[in-house]
Amino acid sequence: MNNEAAQMMEDNLNQVWNEKDPDARLKAIEKIYDPAANLYHVGDQVTGLDAINNSVTTTLKHLPADFVFTKLKPVIINNSIGRLIWGAGPKGESPVATGMDIAHFENGKIKSLYVFLDSRP
Repeated sequence: MNNEAAQMMEDNLNQVWNEKDPDARLKAIEKIYDPAANLYHVGDQVTGLDAINNSVTTTLKHLPADFVFTKLKPVIINNSIGRLIWGAGPKGESPVATGMDIAHFENGKIKSLYVFLDSRP
């Protein structure tokens, strides 16, 4: 499960948080998240796949169009909990913000994702 969970966290970063098209993003969310999953991030807490998609859409609207999320360190999995440290900033440049995702896995999918922001863009 560790390799699959680590890959799921990377897919979440690349296919959910870096995806600008809400329809394509929802398809990725359906593969990665439990249908009753919770997303907790700065100023927002939502439950369910559509709500997660809408929350990500809202977040991305507040970021410059050229911003991307990149993995800064290898994903660490400890039993059913995973940690991914990321950076955000203009594509090809150093991150202007950093943070961390903590995921709780249940039945092979993300049940809860906690997004921590270290510094704001």
